[in-house]
Amino acid sequence: MTTAPSASRAIEFRNAALGATIAVLRETEPAALADDLHKMLGGMPDFFSGEAAVLDFAGLANQPARVDWAGLLSLLRRYQLQPVGVRNLSPDLADGARRAGLALLDGAELRDRQSAPPAAPAPKRAEAPAPAPAPAPAPISAGTMFIDRPLRSGQQIYARGGDLVVLAGVSNGAEVIADGSIHCYGPLRGRALAGAQGDSAARIIATNFGPELVSIAGVYRTFEKGIPEQLAGRAALVRLSGPANEHKLDLQPLQLD
Repeated sequence: MTTAPSASRAIEFRNAALGATIAVLRETEPAALADDLHKMLGGMPDFFSGEAAVLDFAGLANQPARVDWAGLLSLLRRYQLQPVGVRNLSPDLADGARRAGLALLDGAELRDRQSAPPAAPAPKRAEAPAPAPAPAPAPISAGTMFIDRPLRSGQQIYARGGDLVVLAGVSNGAEVIADGSIHCYGPLRGRALAGAQGDSAARIIATNFGPELVSIAGVYRTFEKGIPEQLAGRAALVRLSGPANEHKLDLQPLQLD
C-alpha cells in the first residue's frame, strides 16, 4: 500500500498549540477523503482515540460551493476524531459549519506546533510503531467473522486478520472492512474494503451488488455515475487483475446456478 506525497493527499494532520489536531483539508468530498484516510491509517477505526480536531480549509485549491458537513463529520468520527471547529473557511460556508456544531476559529490562538513534523500524517502514532518491519500483506490467521444483522448508516465492521461474512444487508453509509475477503449475502449498498492490509488476493462477493465504494488492497472504485447495468442488484465478484504494479479492479457478474 503506497503513501501519496503530502502535497497530493486529500487530508493532512498536524498538532496545534492547544493540543487539538489540525486537519488540513485539500478535499471536502467524504468519498475522496475516505480513501486517503484508509490508506494513511490502515483502516484502524480507533486511530485518534477521541482527539479534538480543527478543520483547516486553507489547503483547498478552490472553496467548494457547499460542504457535506454530516458526511464529513461522520467520516472523521469513524476514526475517533472529534471535530470541534473550523478555520480559513469561506464566509459563505460559515452558517453551515455553525449548524453542524463547529466553532469558527479564525484569528484565535491556534497555531501549528513548530516542533511538529511538517507533513507527517498523524505524527503521534507514526513515531511509536517505527521499529516494526516493512509492511507486508498480513496473513489470514484470525478466522472468519460472521455478522448476521443488518448494518445501518454510520456503522462499521472490521474483520481484522480474516474474512468477513455478512448474512444481512449493508446500508448506504455503512462500511465493512476485512483484511481478507468480504462475502455479503444481503444487499450491499455501503462501502466494502477487502484486503485492508494489502492482501491483493482478497475478493468481494455480493449477492445483491450496489455499493458506494469497493476497494481491494487500496485499489478502489466509486459509483457516482451508477452501478454498471449488468451488475446492479445482481450477484457480483470484485477482484484485482493485472500485473502486481498495475493492479486494477475487475468487476464481473457471478454465476450462482
